[in-house]
Amino acid sequence: MSKYLVIVESPAKERTISKILGKDFTVKSSYGHIRDLPKSKLGIDIEDNFEPTYTNMPKAKKLISDLKKTAKNTDRVYLATDFDREGEAIAWHLKEALKLSDSEISRITFHEITPDAILDSVKHPRDLDMGLVNSQQTRRLLDRLVGYKLSPLLWKKVKIGLSAGRVQSVAVLIICNREEEIKNFIPTEYWSIEAELSKLEKDAMSFKAQLFSKNNVKFDKLSIQNEKQSAAILKDLENATYIVQSVDTKQRKRSPYAPYTTSTMQQDASRRLGFSASKTMSIAQRLYEGIHIEKSAGMGLITYMRTDSLNIAKSAQSETLKFIESSYGDKFLPKSPRIYKTKTKGAQEAHEAIRPTSPNRIPSQIKQYLSTDDFSLYDLIWKRFLASQMADAIYNTTTIEISAKNYLFKTSGSTLLFDGFLKVYSIDDDEKEIKLPQLSKTENLSLLQIIPQQHFTEPPPRYNEASLIKALEEHAIGRPSTYAPTIRTILDRLYVRLDGKKFVPTNLGIVVNDVLKNHFSNIINVEFTAGIEEKLDKIAEDKIVWQNVLKDFYEPFEKDLEEAEKNLQRQKIHAQETFEICPNCGKNMLIRDSRRGQFLGCSGYPECKTTMSLGKDGKVAADQQKTDMKCDKCQSPLIKKTGFRGKQYLSCKNYPECKTVYNIDKDGNKVIKLEPEHTDIKCEKCGSEMLKRMGKRGPFLTCSAFPKCRNLQWIKTPKAKKETPKTAETKTSKSSKKKTEDK
Repeated sequence: MSKYLVIVESPAKERTISKILGKDFTVKSSYGHIRDLPKSKLGIDIEDNFEPTYTNMPKAKKLISDLKKTAKNTDRVYLATDFDREGEAIAWHLKEALKLSDSEISRITFHEITPDAILDSVKHPRDLDMGLVNSQQTRRLLDRLVGYKLSPLLWKKVKIGLSAGRVQSVAVLIICNREEEIKNFIPTEYWSIEAELSKLEKDAMSFKAQLFSKNNVKFDKLSIQNEKQSAAILKDLENATYIVQSVDTKQRKRSPYAPYTTSTMQQDASRRLGFSASKTMSIAQRLYEGIHIEKSAGMGLITYMRTDSLNIAKSAQSETLKFIESSYGDKFLPKSPRIYKTKTKGAQEAHEAIRPTSPNRIPSQIKQYLSTDDFSLYDLIWKRFLASQMADAIYNTTTIEISAKNYLFKTSGSTLLFDGFLKVYSIDDDEKEIKLPQLSKTENLSLLQIIPQQHFTEPPPRYNEASLIKALEEHAIGRPSTYAPTIRTILDRLYVRLDGKKFVPTNLGIVVNDVLKNHFSNIINVEFTAGIEEKLDKIAEDKIVWQNVLKDFYEPFEKDLEEAEKNLQRQKIHAQETFEICPNCGKNMLIRDSRRGQFLGCSGYPECKTTMSLGKDGKVAADQQKTDMKCDKCQSPLIKKTGFRGKQYLSCKNYPECKTVYNIDKDGNKVIKLEPEHTDIKCEKCGSEMLKRMGKRGPFLTCSAFPKCRNLQWIKTPKAKKETPKTAETKTSKSSKKKTEDK
C-alpha cells in the first residue's frame, strides 16, 4: 500500500502525476466538484447569517467512499487541486466530505505539470487558504441567491424555463446596450481629400498625401462636412504648386506584447484561429494536464491556463533567454529581461502568465504528437511567449509635409530595419511597410490627381467573442475561469444568437434585459458587478467578512424582488410576422430565434410544427424549397432541409402528418433509410420489443417504446483474427512457390 494519497481534479492529471511521483504515492481524481448546494432548494439559511448547506453530488457517492478507504490506509493526504480559488474550494470540500482533520492533509499547488514542479510542491506543502475558500464560497452563494430568487420571477412574468445570473445578465446587458447604440446611431457625412504626387522625373514613383491643415489650423475627421465644402477646397487648390516643406526621418521601436493571460489567449485564439472561448479553454486544459511525447510519462506543455497575471518565473525566463540566444543570436535579446505588469483590477499576482513549460519544446518538433487544434493553440502560446522575451522591432519612419498655397498635406512611410520579436510572432495590424521616394526640402512635386472622397461615420460594431471578453475584463466583470461559461450560458438560454461571429440579442434576451434593467438596476449593472469582484478579492485577503458582503447585497435585493412581484406585468415576447405562408397548414410563418440564428416557424405551433431555414438575406433559404422528388408513402413533394448539425436531408411536405425522411447521397438523390428489424429480444427495462438498427459504429438494439424508454445496446461483432507475421510469411512463400510452379 502506498504511503501517500494525492487527490487531483482530472483523470488526465492522475495519469501524468502518478508516473512522476512513483510507487510511494497513490494518485486519485475527484473528477471536479464532489459537493455543492442542493439543486432542489436554495440551500442557504438567510436568517442564520447565510449559512450554506452542502450535499454530496450523486455522481460522487461511490468516489467519496473509495477515497475514504484509500485515505484511511495512507500516512498523509495531499490535496492537489487547481491553483486558483475554485481549486482551493474543491480541496476544502474534499477535506469536509472525506472527514479529514487538518493534521491529516497538506495542500500542494503547481503552475505546471512537470517533474520539477510536482516534486517541488510535495517538498513545500501548505495549509488550506480559507480566505480563498471563503471568497469562492461567497461568489457561489451570491450566484445562487440571484439565480434562485430571480429565475422564478422570470418564469412567472416572462416565460417558463428562463434563468438569470449575476454575471451572465450583465453580459447580456452589454450586448443589448451596444445593439441600442447601433439602432439609434445617425450617420454623419464627412469628406477627405488626398493628393497623388510624384517627383518631376519621368516614370517616378507616385505616393499619396492627406490634406492636413489650412493656415496652420489642423483639419479633424469631420472638418469637411459635405461636397460643397470639399469642392471649395479643390477650387482653392487649382494651379497650386506642391513643394516639399519638411522631411523628418527617424527610427522607431516597437515592443512585443506581453505573454498571454486567459483573456488575451481567448481573444487571440478567436481572431487568429477562429476558436470559441470554450474550445480554447478545453484545448488549453489538455495542454496543461499533459501530452505523451515519445517515451515520456506525460508532460504538461503549458502552465496553468486560468490566470490574469503577467508574472514569469525567473528560472523560466532565464531558460527562455538562453534559448533565444542559441536559436536566433544575441542581437535578438532585449537589453534587460522584460518585466510585465498587469493592468487588470484585482489580478492574482501569485499566478504566472500562460507560457510553455519549456521553450525547448518547439511546436514543429512535437507536432506529430498533437491533434491539429492542440498544435495550433500550443504554437500560438509558444510564439507569443517567446516573442515577449525578445528584442524590439526597429522601423525607419519618414514623415513628409508638402505645402500647396496655404494648405499643408502630410504623408508617412516606414520600413522594417530589424525584425526583433517579429521573427517569431507576426502582427496583423497597421504595421505594413509603406515606401516613399527619396525627397528633399524645397523640392517641387508633380500633381497627378486630387482625390476627394465621401465618407459616413459608422456605428460601433457588434461584439464578437474576442471583443466581449475584452469588455468583460476591462469592466472587471467575472474572472478568467468565468468568461467561457458565461458566453456559453447566454447562447444556450437563447438570450443572444450569433450572426456570423457577432452577438445579436434575441427578442427574448431584449425582454429579459429590460425587466432586469428596470426592476433590478441596483445589481444588474456593470459597476455593481465589478464592485463585487473587488469585495471578493478583499475576502480572499482576509480584509473583510464574507457574510457582511452577502448581507449588504441581499437587503436591497429583497426589496427589489418584492416591488417587482407587485408591479411587474406579464411580459409578451412578440415574434416578427411575415407574409410567408406555411406549406402544410396555410397559416402565416413567424421569424423566431435559435442559438444558431433566425428561422421561420408556423404561427399554428404547437399544432403545426413546420419550420423553414432563413438565408442571410432574410428570405427562405434555397434548401427549403420543393424538389421534383416524391414521398414514397403519400406521393407529396419532398423538401430539402438542413439539420441541426448542417447535414441535409429530404422531408415530406405533409410533415408532421407524414414523417417520412430520406438521406441525400453525394449526387443529391434520395436514399431510403433502412427500416429497423424486428427481433425476439425483450427490453430489460420495460419489456417492449427491441429493434435492430444500423448506426455509424455498427448494428445496435433500441427499445421500440422510444422515446419513453431510451434503452440502447450495441451489438458486439466478432473481430477478424489477425494473422501472425510468421503465418503471413508462410502464406506468402507458399503463394510465391505456387506461382513459380505454374510458370
